[in-house]
Amino acid sequence: MTKFENHLKSAPIVAILRGLQPREAVEIAQALVDGGIEIMEVPLNSPQPYESIRSIREAFGDRVYLGAGTVLSEEQVSSVAACGGEFAVAPNCNRSVGAACERSGLDWLPGVYTPTEGFEALAGGAAALKLFPAEMCPPALIKAWLAVFPQETKIIPVGGVHADNIAEYLNVGASAAGIGSSLFKPGDTADAVLAKAKKLVANAETANNHC
Repeated sequence: MTKFENHLKSAPIVAILRGLQPREAVEIAQALVDGGIEIMEVPLNSPQPYESIRSIREAFGDRVYLGAGTVLSEEQVSSVAACGGEFAVAPNCNRSVGAACERSGLDWLPGVYTPTEGFEALAGGAAALKLFPAEMCPPALIKAWLAVFPQETKIIPVGGVHADNIAEYLNVGASAAGIGSSLFKPGDTADAVLAKAKKLVANAETANNHC
């Protein structure tokens, strides 16, 4: 079992920390861990994202599965690896970025919207498929995709998934959900993030396929 899979067992949630400031990175990460969430993504269009990733890695070590989002180039992959990131998420499927992840030892989670893109991403070595934007992809779509994709395929809907509907996505076979502004947005206190994390985890645990 991979480290990714181990952390998914704890809670099938990827915390997307867009807008995170380095000065608050450890405090917010602690709130997430206390709330039961161990997978964290710092999008590269956040302020000084590599510094935030480095701070979280130094504070938590292997207790968290940590990576970057909005990774669009091979150079960015190298920078993510250098600061302690373990995975790279993108809104698109760029095979050169996937190849760079393989060279750097990072898991690649590309964004896809159609089965054609999904199969292309899997052929390029994707560890999981980021289904984006999930607002346009109801749970029934994931169920249909999983009927034709390889059995081990991990699909992670992102964009529009929140505490009130996460169980619906998990019930049809999503491996996790990426949660952004409904979990963390700039200006949120650690206490607010902790409360939202606990609610998300509790609702995820009501899903039929949650381990």
